[in-house]
Amino acid sequence: METMTVERVINAPIDDVFAWLTTTTNYTSSPLVQRCRLTRRGETAPYGVGAIRNHLWLIGWFRERVTQYDPPYSTEYVVERSLPPSRHELGRMTFTEVDGGTRVLWTTRAEMRLPLLGAALTRLLVRPLITRTFGNILGAADAALIGGSARQAYPVVTDRQVK
Repeated sequence: METMTVERVINAPIDDVFAWLTTTTNYTSSPLVQRCRLTRRGETAPYGVGAIRNHLWLIGWFRERVTQYDPPYSTEYVVERSLPPSRHELGRMTFTEVDGGTRVLWTTRAEMRLPLLGAALTRLLVRPLITRTFGNILGAADAALIGGSARQAYPVVTDRQVK
């Protein structure tokens, strides 16, 4: 099992950064993400606890369930199903106000589920692809949020709309 972490300071208020990054349909701003869809709304917010999100990235398809949602400080999720198959123990984003914006720490703990080769492929192939994709998404958030709020710079997409 590999732990992968990406960190970035985004030049925007914490509320805007949290809103943009928890609305996963925004991830298609990254060239490595093809499609994201909210298939079930969360209990108290569209992307809150219980929300089901489907993502198609260049590296695979993921069905995620949000397990923790504490705006604007943290959110957690677990990948319930994926292609290629994987084991996933943790997905977490934490948000901290800092000079110059919001520090985002995105961590996931996972590995490919392949006998004998899973750990090696995760370390050599999956880890660099996931961290690059996370970095691209954080970069897209930074670009979208510069100079304004999340709603002004990048509209929030509802669960009825698909980008």
